[in-house]
Amino acid sequence: MAKQQAVNFDQLLKQPAEMFSTVQILDEVGKVVNPDIMPDLTDEQLVELMSQMVWSRVLDQRATALNRQGRLGFYAPTAGEEASQLGSNFAMKQSDWLLPGYRDVPELIQHGLPLDKAFLWSRGHVEGNVYPEDFHALPPQIIIGAQYVQTAGVALGLKKNGADEVAYTYTGDGGTSQGDFYEGINFAGAFKAPAIFVVQNNGYAISVPREKQTAAPTLAQKAVAAGVPGIQVDGMDALAVYEVMHEAREFVAAGNGPVLIETLTYRYGPHTLSGDDPTRYRSKETDDLWQKRDPLIRMRNYLTDKGIWRQEQEGALIEQTKDEIKTAINKADQAPKQTVSRFLKDTYEVAPQNVAEQLAKFTTKEAN
Repeated sequence: MAKQQAVNFDQLLKQPAEMFSTVQILDEVGKVVNPDIMPDLTDEQLVELMSQMVWSRVLDQRATALNRQGRLGFYAPTAGEEASQLGSNFAMKQSDWLLPGYRDVPELIQHGLPLDKAFLWSRGHVEGNVYPEDFHALPPQIIIGAQYVQTAGVALGLKKNGADEVAYTYTGDGGTSQGDFYEGINFAGAFKAPAIFVVQNNGYAISVPREKQTAAPTLAQKAVAAGVPGIQVDGMDALAVYEVMHEAREFVAAGNGPVLIETLTYRYGPHTLSGDDPTRYRSKETDDLWQKRDPLIRMRNYLTDKGIWRQEQEGALIEQTKDEIKTAINKADQAPKQTVSRFLKDTYEVAPQNVAEQLAKFTTKEAN
Protein backbone atom coordinates (compact mmCIF):
# COMPACT_ATOMS: atom_id res chain seq x y z
CA MET A 1 0.00 0.00 0.00
CA ALA A 2 1.41 3.37 -1.05
CA LYS A 3 2.22 5.79 1.74
CA GLN A 4 0.06 8.91 1.80
CA GLN A 5 1.50 12.38 2.13
CA ALA A 6 1.23 13.85 5.62
CA VAL A 7 0.90 17.37 4.27
CA ASN A 8 -0.61 18.72 1.05
CA PHE A 9 1.65 21.72 0.61
CA ASP A 10 -0.02 22.88 -2.61
CA GLN A 11 -3.35 23.10 -0.81
CA LEU A 12 -1.79 24.93 2.13
CA LEU A 13 -0.33 27.47 -0.27
CA LYS A 14 -3.72 28.19 -1.85
CA GLN A 15 -5.80 28.23 1.32
CA PRO A 16 -4.70 31.59 2.80
CA ALA A 17 -5.28 33.52 -0.46
CA GLU A 18 -8.78 32.07 -0.80
CA MET A 19 -9.67 33.59 2.57
CA PHE A 20 -8.93 37.13 1.38
CA SER A 21 -11.60 38.15 -1.10
CA THR A 22 -11.71 41.84 -2.07
CA VAL A 23 -14.37 44.00 -0.41
CA GLN A 24 -16.18 46.23 -2.90
CA ILE A 25 -19.32 48.39 -2.79
CA LEU A 26 -19.14 50.46 -6.01
CA ASP A 27 -18.14 48.92 -9.33
CA GLU A 28 -16.05 50.72 -11.94
CA VAL A 29 -18.99 52.80 -13.21
CA GLY A 30 -20.27 53.75 -9.76
CA LYS A 31 -23.09 51.23 -9.39
CA VAL A 32 -23.72 49.62 -6.00
CA VAL A 33 -22.83 45.93 -6.11
CA ASN A 34 -22.92 45.18 -2.38
CA PRO A 35 -25.75 47.18 -0.73
CA ASP A 36 -25.65 45.09 2.46
CA ILE A 37 -22.43 46.76 3.60
CA MET A 38 -23.20 50.30 2.45
CA PRO A 39 -21.70 52.74 5.00
CA ASP A 40 -24.03 54.78 7.18
CA LEU A 41 -23.08 58.17 5.75
CA THR A 42 -25.42 61.13 5.27
CA ASP A 43 -25.64 62.93 1.93
CA GLU A 44 -23.63 65.77 3.46
CA GLN A 45 -20.88 63.36 4.49
CA LEU A 46 -20.82 61.75 1.06
CA VAL A 47 -20.43 65.17 -0.54
CA GLU A 48 -17.67 66.04 1.90
CA LEU A 49 -15.78 62.83 1.11
CA MET A 50 -16.05 63.48 -2.62
CA SER A 51 -14.98 67.09 -2.08
CA GLN A 52 -11.84 65.92 -0.29
CA MET A 53 -11.03 63.56 -3.16
CA VAL A 54 -11.44 66.32 -5.76
CA TRP A 55 -9.34 68.63 -3.57
CA SER A 56 -6.60 65.98 -3.45
CA ARG A 57 -6.57 65.54 -7.23
CA VAL A 58 -6.22 69.31 -7.73
CA LEU A 59 -3.52 69.46 -5.05
CA ASP A 60 -1.60 66.76 -6.90
CA GLN A 61 -1.83 68.65 -10.19
CA ARG A 62 -0.78 71.97 -8.67
CA ALA A 63 1.99 70.45 -6.53
CA THR A 64 3.43 68.80 -9.64
CA ALA A 65 3.43 72.15 -11.43
CA LEU A 66 4.99 73.92 -8.43
CA ASN A 67 7.71 71.28 -8.24
CA ARG A 68 8.57 71.77 -11.90
CA GLN A 69 8.69 75.54 -11.32
CA GLY A 70 11.23 75.01 -8.54
CA ARG A 71 8.83 76.21 -5.82
CA LEU A 72 8.52 72.81 -4.13
CA GLY A 73 11.12 70.22 -3.25
CA PHE A 74 10.40 66.53 -2.78
CA TYR A 75 6.99 65.40 -4.03
CA ALA A 76 5.37 61.97 -4.38
CA PRO A 77 2.31 62.06 -6.69
CA THR A 78 -1.01 60.85 -5.28
CA ALA A 79 -3.43 60.92 -8.25
CA GLY A 80 -5.32 57.62 -8.40
CA GLU A 81 -5.04 56.93 -4.67
CA GLU A 82 -7.69 59.39 -3.47
CA ALA A 83 -10.19 56.72 -2.42
CA SER A 84 -7.51 54.75 -0.59
CA GLN A 85 -6.09 57.77 1.19
CA LEU A 86 -9.08 59.99 1.88
CA GLY A 87 -11.65 57.19 2.20
CA SER A 88 -9.62 55.64 5.00
CA ASN A 89 -8.75 58.91 6.70
CA PHE A 90 -12.42 59.97 6.61
CA ALA A 91 -13.26 57.08 8.94
CA MET A 92 -10.89 58.26 11.67
CA LYS A 93 -11.32 60.79 14.47
CA GLN A 94 -9.34 64.00 14.92
CA SER A 95 -8.08 62.61 18.22
CA ASP A 96 -6.55 59.55 16.52
CA TRP A 97 -2.83 59.54 15.79
CA LEU A 98 -1.75 59.59 12.15
CA LEU A 99 1.73 58.39 11.17
CA PRO A 100 1.96 58.96 7.41
CA GLY A 101 4.45 57.90 4.78
CA TYR A 102 5.82 60.43 2.33
CA ARG A 103 2.94 59.91 -0.15
CA ASP A 104 0.32 60.50 2.55
CA VAL A 105 0.40 64.29 2.77
CA PRO A 106 -3.29 64.62 1.71
CA GLU A 107 -4.41 62.64 4.76
CA LEU A 108 -2.14 64.73 6.96
CA ILE A 109 -3.64 67.99 5.70
CA GLN A 110 -7.21 66.71 6.04
CA HIS A 111 -6.31 65.58 9.57
CA GLY A 112 -5.50 69.20 10.38
CA LEU A 113 -2.05 70.18 9.10
CA PRO A 114 -2.01 73.66 7.53
CA LEU A 115 -1.27 73.44 3.82
CA ASP A 116 1.61 75.93 3.99
CA LYS A 117 3.36 73.66 6.51
CA ALA A 118 3.03 70.76 4.09
CA PHE A 119 4.72 72.88 1.44
CA LEU A 120 7.50 73.81 3.86
CA TRP A 121 8.03 70.12 4.66
CA SER A 122 8.41 69.44 0.93
CA ARG A 123 11.09 72.14 0.80
CA GLY A 124 12.97 70.63 3.74
CA HIS A 125 12.20 73.63 5.96
CA VAL A 126 12.27 72.91 9.69
CA GLU A 127 8.95 74.71 10.23
CA GLY A 128 7.29 72.00 8.14
CA ASN A 129 7.95 69.64 11.04
CA VAL A 130 6.82 71.91 13.87
CA TYR A 131 3.30 70.83 14.86
CA PRO A 132 0.88 72.25 17.44
CA GLU A 133 0.73 70.33 20.70
CA ASP A 134 -2.87 69.27 20.11
CA PHE A 135 -2.26 68.01 16.56
CA HIS A 136 -2.14 64.22 16.74
CA ALA A 137 0.25 63.33 13.93
CA LEU A 138 3.91 62.85 13.12
CA PRO A 139 5.70 64.28 10.06
CA PRO A 140 5.75 62.02 6.99
CA GLN A 141 8.27 59.20 7.27
CA ILE A 142 10.86 58.94 4.51
CA ILE A 143 12.39 55.63 5.63
CA ILE A 144 10.30 52.89 4.01
CA GLY A 145 8.27 50.99 6.60
CA ALA A 146 9.72 52.76 9.65
CA GLN A 147 6.34 54.30 10.46
CA TYR A 148 5.00 50.80 11.17
CA VAL A 149 7.37 50.41 14.10
CA GLN A 150 6.61 53.92 15.30
CA THR A 151 2.87 53.25 15.08
CA ALA A 152 3.19 50.14 17.22
CA GLY A 153 4.93 52.21 19.89
CA VAL A 154 2.43 55.08 19.76
CA ALA A 155 -0.47 52.61 19.92
CA LEU A 156 1.00 50.85 22.95
CA GLY A 157 1.35 54.22 24.65
CA LEU A 158 -2.29 54.99 23.94
CA LYS A 159 -3.29 51.65 25.43
CA LYS A 160 -1.23 52.21 28.58
CA ASN A 161 -2.70 55.68 29.00
CA GLY A 162 -6.24 54.33 28.60
CA ALA A 163 -6.89 56.79 25.77
CA ASP A 164 -9.92 56.35 23.52
CA GLU A 165 -7.64 56.88 20.55
CA VAL A 166 -6.22 54.78 17.75
CA ALA A 167 -2.91 55.04 15.88
CA TYR A 168 -3.01 54.50 12.13
CA THR A 169 -0.38 54.43 9.43
CA TYR A 170 0.27 53.78 5.75
CA THR A 171 2.89 52.16 3.58
CA GLY A 172 3.02 50.85 0.03
CA ASP A 173 3.32 47.32 -1.30
CA GLY A 174 7.09 47.71 -1.29
CA GLY A 175 6.97 48.57 2.39
CA THR A 176 5.69 45.07 3.21
CA SER A 177 9.06 43.72 2.03
CA GLN A 178 10.83 45.65 4.79
CA GLY A 179 11.67 44.16 8.16
CA ASP A 180 10.05 47.11 9.93
CA PHE A 181 6.70 46.06 8.46
CA TYR A 182 6.67 42.70 10.21
CA GLU A 183 8.26 44.03 13.40
CA GLY A 184 5.55 46.67 13.68
CA ILE A 185 2.54 44.41 13.15
CA ASN A 186 4.09 41.64 15.28
CA PHE A 187 4.74 43.98 18.23
CA ALA A 188 1.30 45.55 18.01
CA GLY A 189 -0.31 42.13 17.72
CA ALA A 190 1.57 40.72 20.71
CA PHE A 191 0.50 43.60 22.96
CA LYS A 192 -2.96 44.11 21.39
CA ALA A 193 -2.11 47.72 20.73
CA PRO A 194 -4.83 49.87 19.09
CA ALA A 195 -3.27 50.29 15.64
CA ILE A 196 -4.51 50.14 12.06
CA PHE A 197 -1.90 49.35 9.43
CA VAL A 198 -2.86 50.30 5.86
CA VAL A 199 -0.95 48.84 2.91
CA GLN A 200 -1.65 50.85 -0.24
CA ASN A 201 -0.89 48.30 -2.92
CA ASN A 202 -0.40 50.40 -6.05
CA GLY A 203 1.36 47.58 -7.85
CA TYR A 204 4.92 48.89 -7.87
CA ALA A 205 7.69 49.57 -5.37
CA ILE A 206 9.11 52.40 -7.46
CA SER A 207 9.67 50.26 -10.59
CA VAL A 208 9.52 46.75 -9.12
CA PRO A 209 6.17 44.97 -9.76
CA ARG A 210 4.46 43.56 -6.69
CA GLU A 211 4.70 39.99 -8.00
CA LYS A 212 8.51 40.27 -8.09
CA GLN A 213 8.76 41.48 -4.49
CA THR A 214 6.91 38.67 -2.76
CA ALA A 215 5.43 35.24 -3.44
CA ALA A 216 2.40 36.02 -1.24
CA PRO A 217 -0.79 35.96 -3.38
CA THR A 218 -2.16 38.84 -1.29
CA LEU A 219 -0.47 41.29 1.05
CA ALA A 220 -3.37 41.12 3.49
CA GLN A 221 -2.49 37.53 4.36
CA LYS A 222 0.91 38.62 5.66
CA ALA A 223 -0.96 39.66 8.79
CA VAL A 224 -1.69 36.00 9.58
CA ALA A 225 1.93 35.36 10.60
CA ALA A 226 1.60 38.03 13.31
CA GLY A 227 -1.78 36.80 14.55
CA VAL A 228 -3.43 39.96 13.23
CA PRO A 229 -6.66 40.17 11.18
CA GLY A 230 -5.98 41.14 7.57
CA ILE A 231 -8.42 42.24 4.89
CA GLN A 232 -8.22 43.31 1.25
CA VAL A 233 -10.40 46.09 -0.16
CA ASP A 234 -10.90 47.73 -3.55
CA GLY A 235 -8.75 50.82 -3.09
CA MET A 236 -10.44 52.68 -5.94
CA ASP A 237 -13.81 52.43 -4.15
CA ALA A 238 -14.04 55.19 -1.53
CA LEU A 239 -17.15 53.73 0.11
CA ALA A 240 -15.62 50.28 0.53
CA VAL A 241 -12.40 51.73 1.91
CA TYR A 242 -14.32 53.92 4.33
CA GLU A 243 -16.51 51.08 5.59
CA VAL A 244 -13.61 48.67 6.12
CA MET A 245 -11.58 51.37 7.91
CA HIS A 246 -14.59 52.38 10.02
CA GLU A 247 -15.23 48.81 11.14
CA ALA A 248 -11.52 48.31 11.77
CA ARG A 249 -11.42 51.36 14.02
CA GLU A 250 -14.35 50.08 16.08
CA PHE A 251 -12.70 46.67 16.41
CA VAL A 252 -9.33 48.14 17.39
CA ALA A 253 -10.73 50.76 19.77
CA ALA A 254 -12.64 48.00 21.60
CA GLY A 255 -9.33 46.48 22.72
CA ASN A 256 -9.10 43.63 20.22
CA GLY A 257 -5.67 44.49 18.92
CA PRO A 258 -4.51 45.78 15.52
CA VAL A 259 -5.84 45.27 11.99
CA LEU A 260 -4.03 45.22 8.64
CA ILE A 261 -5.87 46.56 5.56
CA GLU A 262 -4.60 46.11 2.01
CA THR A 263 -6.09 48.57 -0.49
CA LEU A 264 -5.79 47.69 -4.19
CA THR A 265 -5.03 51.01 -5.85
CA TYR A 266 -2.82 52.67 -8.46
CA ARG A 267 -0.70 55.79 -8.82
CA TYR A 268 -1.21 57.49 -12.14
CA GLY A 269 2.03 59.46 -11.95
CA PRO A 270 5.65 58.51 -11.22
CA HIS A 271 6.84 57.23 -7.87
CA THR A 272 8.27 60.67 -7.14
CA LEU A 273 9.16 63.67 -9.29
CA SER A 274 12.85 63.05 -8.62
CA GLY A 275 13.67 61.40 -11.94
CA ASP A 276 11.33 58.40 -12.03
CA ASP A 277 9.86 57.55 -15.45
CA PRO A 278 6.93 55.09 -15.14
CA THR A 279 6.75 54.55 -18.90
CA ARG A 280 9.92 52.47 -18.58
CA TYR A 281 8.26 49.83 -16.44
CA ARG A 282 4.49 50.25 -16.97
CA SER A 283 2.60 49.63 -20.19
CA LYS A 284 -0.03 51.88 -21.73
CA GLU A 285 -2.48 48.95 -21.50
CA THR A 286 -1.99 48.80 -17.73
CA ASP A 287 -2.40 52.56 -17.36
CA ASP A 288 -5.56 52.53 -19.49
CA LEU A 289 -7.03 49.69 -17.43
CA TRP A 290 -6.58 51.62 -14.18
CA GLN A 291 -7.77 54.90 -15.70
CA LYS A 292 -11.13 53.17 -16.20
CA ARG A 293 -11.15 52.45 -12.46
CA ASP A 294 -10.53 56.10 -11.51
CA PRO A 295 -11.95 56.61 -7.99
CA LEU A 296 -13.22 60.11 -8.82
CA ILE A 297 -15.22 58.91 -11.82
CA ARG A 298 -16.70 56.08 -9.77
CA MET A 299 -17.73 58.31 -6.88
CA ARG A 300 -18.86 61.13 -9.16
CA ASN A 301 -21.22 58.81 -11.04
CA TYR A 302 -22.67 57.45 -7.80
CA LEU A 303 -23.31 60.87 -6.27
CA THR A 304 -24.66 62.28 -9.53
CA ASP A 305 -27.16 59.42 -9.74
CA LYS A 306 -28.22 60.26 -6.17
CA GLY A 307 -28.78 63.87 -7.22
CA ILE A 308 -26.29 65.34 -4.74
CA TRP A 309 -23.38 66.20 -7.07
CA ARG A 310 -23.25 68.53 -10.08
CA GLN A 311 -20.58 69.52 -12.56
CA GLU A 312 -20.91 73.19 -11.56
CA GLN A 313 -20.39 72.24 -7.94
CA GLU A 314 -17.17 70.41 -8.78
CA GLY A 315 -15.94 73.27 -10.97
CA ALA A 316 -16.40 75.75 -8.14
CA LEU A 317 -14.56 73.44 -5.76
CA ILE A 318 -11.63 73.16 -8.16
CA GLU A 319 -11.28 76.94 -8.40
CA GLN A 320 -11.59 77.29 -4.62
CA THR A 321 -8.83 74.70 -4.14
CA LYS A 322 -6.54 76.48 -6.59
CA ASP A 323 -7.01 79.71 -4.61
CA GLU A 324 -6.28 77.86 -1.36
CA ILE A 325 -3.06 76.44 -2.81
CA LYS A 326 -1.97 79.83 -4.14
CA THR A 327 -2.47 81.41 -0.72
CA ALA A 328 -0.60 78.60 1.02
CA ILE A 329 2.42 78.64 -1.29
CA ASN A 330 2.68 82.42 -0.94
CA LYS A 331 2.58 82.03 2.85
CA ALA A 332 5.29 79.37 2.67
CA ASP A 333 7.40 81.82 0.64
CA GLN A 334 7.26 84.23 3.60
CA ALA A 335 8.76 81.73 6.05
CA PRO A 336 12.06 82.94 7.56
CA LYS A 337 15.21 81.63 5.93
CA GLN A 338 16.81 78.71 7.71
CA THR A 339 20.03 79.35 9.60
CA VAL A 340 22.93 77.24 10.80
CA SER A 341 22.34 78.45 14.36
CA ARG A 342 18.77 77.12 14.22
CA PHE A 343 20.04 73.74 13.01
CA LEU A 344 22.53 73.56 15.86
CA LYS A 345 19.92 74.55 18.45
CA ASP A 346 17.50 71.90 17.15
CA THR A 347 20.18 69.20 17.11
CA TYR A 348 21.41 69.59 20.68
CA GLU A 349 19.34 70.17 23.79
CA VAL A 350 22.57 70.83 25.69
CA ALA A 351 25.31 71.78 23.24
CA PRO A 352 28.81 70.38 23.87
CA GLN A 353 31.62 72.90 24.07
CA ASN A 354 32.68 72.76 20.42
CA VAL A 355 29.09 73.12 19.21
CA ALA A 356 28.43 75.94 21.70
CA GLU A 357 31.39 77.80 20.19
CA GLN A 358 30.04 77.28 16.68
CA LEU A 359 26.57 78.35 17.81
CA ALA A 360 27.92 81.61 19.25
CA LYS A 361 29.93 82.25 16.08
CA PHE A 362 27.03 81.66 13.68
CA THR A 363 24.53 83.55 15.86
CA THR A 364 26.77 86.62 15.73
CA LYS A 365 27.44 86.22 12.02
CA GLU A 366 23.75 85.87 11.17
CA ALA A 367 22.82 88.92 13.25
CA ASN A 368 25.17 91.14 11.22
